[in-house]
Amino acid sequence: MSEIQPHAPAPLFAGPKGDIDVSFEFFPPKTEKMSEKLWSSIERLEPLGPRFVSVTYGAGGSTRERTHETVKRIVEETSLTPAAHLTCVDATREEVQEVAREYWDAGVRHIVALRGDPPGEGQCFAPHPGGYANAAELVAGLKEVADFDISVAAYPECHPEALSFEADLDHLLRKIDAGASRAISQFFFDPEPFFRLRDALAARGREIELVPGILPVSNVAQTRKFAGMCGAEIPEWMAERFEGLDDTPQARELVAATIAAELCGQLYAGGVRHFHFYTLNRANLSYAICRLLGVKPQ
Repeated sequence: MSEIQPHAPAPLFAGPKGDIDVSFEFFPPKTEKMSEKLWSSIERLEPLGPRFVSVTYGAGGSTRERTHETVKRIVEETSLTPAAHLTCVDATREEVQEVAREYWDAGVRHIVALRGDPPGEGQCFAPHPGGYANAAELVAGLKEVADFDISVAAYPECHPEALSFEADLDHLLRKIDAGASRAISQFFFDPEPFFRLRDALAARGREIELVPGILPVSNVAQTRKFAGMCGAEIPEWMAERFEGLDDTPQARELVAATIAAELCGQLYAGGVRHFHFYTLNRANLSYAICRLLGVKPQ
């Protein structure tokens, strides 16, 4: 007697064969203790050989000096390729270009060009009278300074200030036409909006690299705050998985890594080969996900 056995699907992470690139985002530290945590994370992730590591620029340029110091130290003390964030907020064109020249002189060749958040929470963005009005203008201005490799932001679920998905797509296309090399997406938890944006770019005849931004969730309340600012949706099922885990950090990290890794697996199945991790200066979650994706120390 024999029965037809249902075909067992391959394990989710059996697919990746070492053909994945990763990159990581950090933010500049405010205190000595935070600095130690940052550099511990950098040392932990450096052996994975990321394409680049980006360093954020605070609202209103509030971390300008600390961002520059962190990027310069990465250049001088590591084998990593740094990408410095630069924004339009509260600065003239000349001031922004001067910062860009300082980065170029320090050996930085990659800029993440962003419009930026206003300095006060709840405020609306208002261009500086002598500054760049948006990220597309910023990209064009940076290209006047030097031949930077420039990444820009993309919003799979639409920028919260955009009038529509099409209007948001038009703005992304302007950034591409101004000279951007790639677009790094805001974080998301459902792969469909990302694939919709990728298809929309292709339909407009643009083959620019679209890199998904991955946020491993370890603090749901903090993630809700981030999501509210950038227009990302947190699925109810995902929030439920973290319920009751406030006092069990190891279990919470396991759930976070599993959810983020599954999303990466779905994106990989859809052809994605570069993942950008928002680390929040914590290495363990991103490191674990990379290992699941087959990214090993070099």
